[in-house]
Amino acid sequence: AAMKQTKGLEGDKMSIIKFEFNPKVGIDNPALTLTEDTDGEGMGEPRFYLLTKDSTETFGFCLHEELGCQGHVIRQIELGGVAQRRGLQDGDRLLQVNGHFVDHMDHLRVVQKIKASGNQVLLAVLDGDSYEAAKSLGRDLSQMLPDDIRPRLCHVTRDKSGFGFSVSCPEGTKGTFQLSVLQDGPADRAGVPPGCWLLELNGDSVKSYSHTQLTRKLKQSGNKVTLLVASSAVEEFYRLRGLRVTAALADTSRLPFKARELHLVKGPAGYGFLLKEDDCSSGGVGQFLWDVDAGLPAEQAGMKEGDRVLAVNGESIEGLDHEQTVHRIRAREDQVTLLVIDPAGDEFYHSVGFGGTVLL
Repeated sequence: AAMKQTKGLEGDKMSIIKFEFNPKVGIDNPALTLTEDTDGEGMGEPRFYLLTKDSTETFGFCLHEELGCQGHVIRQIELGGVAQRRGLQDGDRLLQVNGHFVDHMDHLRVVQKIKASGNQVLLAVLDGDSYEAAKSLGRDLSQMLPDDIRPRLCHVTRDKSGFGFSVSCPEGTKGTFQLSVLQDGPADRAGVPPGCWLLELNGDSVKSYSHTQLTRKLKQSGNKVTLLVASSAVEEFYRLRGLRVTAALADTSRLPFKARELHLVKGPAGYGFLLKEDDCSSGGVGQFLWDVDAGLPAEQAGMKEGDRVLAVNGESIEGLDHEQTVHRIRAREDQVTLLVIDPAGDEFYHSVGFGGTVLL
């Protein structure tokens, strides 16, 4: 047997690729007896887990790739850890990460997706027996999952007719707001789906708002407002499973500012930039890029002075200090990939209450 362990954050219990010889794989493999159920009756359904940790914890499991065992396998669930507390089981197969189907992806890419989630990740898994049975029947596992389970973040700019949506709320209730969207109006152009439910306004939950309070907040927003919304299908999906919809899980593709991925290959004079820890405008500290040298790899990759680093080599640096971030950058001798946001984008996301994690 041979084992290879991939390491990112020191002490991060996430990825072990394990190759094992198993002489029983094939005719005598007990898992394959489920293929006798040709209609798939009794096959389990995918289960969804929202794992939330603090910056000092891991998610409490390893993700394996094993010879003779298909899929991305959940193993080594830490006793009392986040994964065990939420209900993940040894041998579960990982199907989806934050709404993205991953069964067909390379193992290391899946690990990267989990690590890039920061301190919160939504996983969809299938128990091992059901997974093996579905595979042996040639089932398309992606068809066992909902098409879209991500809420949306939408930034709406008012025009002369207003924001282009109206709000309805059942009489005598708080925090339950459904939006009617004017076709081709500002909200429609910003990607707000008709009939969706409003969850957050400018980064603040509306759960405790009355209709009057929400109207006041909208007026105080001036000409621009950022909404976290969910279609009826998405809202029902989370509600039926007892999961909380958060901005960290949202589709941010319609927002006006984008994070940029910079791939740098070190030259004879290095990368050509300095990393500086500084205060963020929103409070706390961040890692910023400065002294970008003309003509060197950093500038050629599109780096701008003042960019804030969000991730290194696909892994969030949330919670890391300066020295730890430098260590991540130096982990690969001659190249590095940085996810960055410019000052205007950084200020926008923090002004509406969203940190860099939503961009990962």
